[in-house]
Amino acid sequence: MAKVILINGSPRADQCTATALDEMIKAFHEEGVETELIHIGNKSIRGCAACGYCSSHDGCVFKDIVNEVNAKLEKADGLVVGSPVYYSSPNGTLISFLDRLFYSAQYDMHMKVGAGIVSARRGGTTASFDVLNKYFSISGMPIATSTYWNNVHGFTAEDVKKDAEGLQVMRNLARNMAFMIKAIADAKEKYGLPKVEHDAFTNFMDGK
Repeated sequence: MAKVILINGSPRADQCTATALDEMIKAFHEEGVETELIHIGNKSIRGCAACGYCSSHDGCVFKDIVNEVNAKLEKADGLVVGSPVYYSSPNGTLISFLDRLFYSAQYDMHMKVGAGIVSARRGGTTASFDVLNKYFSISGMPIATSTYWNNVHGFTAEDVKKDAEGLQVMRNLARNMAFMIKAIADAKEKYGLPKVEHDAFTNFMDGK
């Protein structure tokens, strides 16, 4: 069975971001996709120390939830990352988590399906959405889309439950993501995955 990891990057486990993720979870289950929701927004997660440990070891030098999620993500088919909007950006804890998660992974994320969702009282959603999508695009992860930008609005969970279009976007996103995961698995069986080159590494200051 296909599996998706969902990350709640909000400090609050049961508020706006969680409400949007829960709507996706219900749709995933209807599509026969297994889910695991992981709340990291209330953890103390420092940023990358640029120590290089992960280049020669299994995982990050800081033995925390980043390594735990990396082990789970390696076996999963997709990743959903949810964040509240802080100053038109995802919150700092989530950014630290994602920097280390993606940099320290010792496996190829190529063709795992990714999606970012954001929640806000009013503004800053699309800017935050763009930040999350960059983690997927640099890793060769197809980005699932919906029928609008992946955001919900509200100051409380009850507000978000009244955002009919926002919740509709979450359901459509989950269905599209489930379809992509199944289609990629089918294509992998028939044709194999696309070849990925990693040999070229250009430093624009080396004078060559």
